[in-house]
Amino acid sequence: MLKIVVVQDLGLNSQERKKLDKLGETAYYDDLPPTIDEWLKRCKNADIICTGKFGFKTEKLYELKNKFFSVPFVGTGFLIPEKLKESNLLVSRAPGCNKEAVSNWIIAMILNLLRELPKFINSFNMPIGIPPKETIGLPEKNITILGKGNVGFRVGKISEVLGMNVKYFMRGDNLLESVKNSDVIVDTLSLNSSTIGLLDNKFFKSLKKGSYFITVTSPRIYDVEAMLEALNSNILAGVANDCGGIQVGDVGDEFFIRMAKHPKILATPHISYNTDFTDRKANKMMIDNIEAYIAGNPINLV
Repeated sequence: MLKIVVVQDLGLNSQERKKLDKLGETAYYDDLPPTIDEWLKRCKNADIICTGKFGFKTEKLYELKNKFFSVPFVGTGFLIPEKLKESNLLVSRAPGCNKEAVSNWIIAMILNLLRELPKFINSFNMPIGIPPKETIGLPEKNITILGKGNVGFRVGKISEVLGMNVKYFMRGDNLLESVKNSDVIVDTLSLNSSTIGLLDNKFFKSLKKGSYFITVTSPRIYDVEAMLEALNSNILAGVANDCGGIQVGDVGDEFFIRMAKHPKILATPHISYNTDFTDRKANKMMIDNIEAYIAGNPINLV
């Protein structure tokens, strides 16, 4: 029988474990490996490996040979295809598993930024009888979504329902023309060779004064310093950032701390995807990928 290892706690329920148990000889670790070397050790004797990004994002991955990875997440732009091929490593991911949760996070952040909701929630610091300064409504505002994948397309459909004028930027389009006159710009781009450094200083300087920038992607796609300069010079009125390049929930990460301390940024520690629904959908896709691989017809390959 093929040996399957789940090298960290992936939130598998009893039914999901039973399904995996039928596919091979299984081993489960219900904690995060304390070190990258421990992650590597847990992987070594298995044929099929289920893992989160810890360890998987490091060079240690390529020390393994002849393995199949099934991962319950979307972003794998950090992998090096040539090294995967060299080590005979196959990887299947879970495209679209997070689209509901991440699109909800994006819409929530748009509302929080434009309606300034955080300053009104549980607040007693307003004069009685004097209406507060009006905030920005979503109807008739222009939103440009960078990327029309699973998340981007869903954000667009919700934005249409909210009365916004929706435009998408896709590969081959003129970037600066796409964001011209946009009140809200949402970055859902995938990390790849064509998007690294795409949102540069020229991009941020071209934005409409008083616009808003929302991102759930890696800072390798956008110029962090240019984004901050656009905020500080009032080109951008606000930013929402899920700090996509950090370890999930790492509030001690320097990048998260820097974003969170800026008065015009709403920052979260890479948790936009993190819901019960995402877990169930991602784990189902992870197990489906293993079934397809064992049957000789691998799916969702990187």
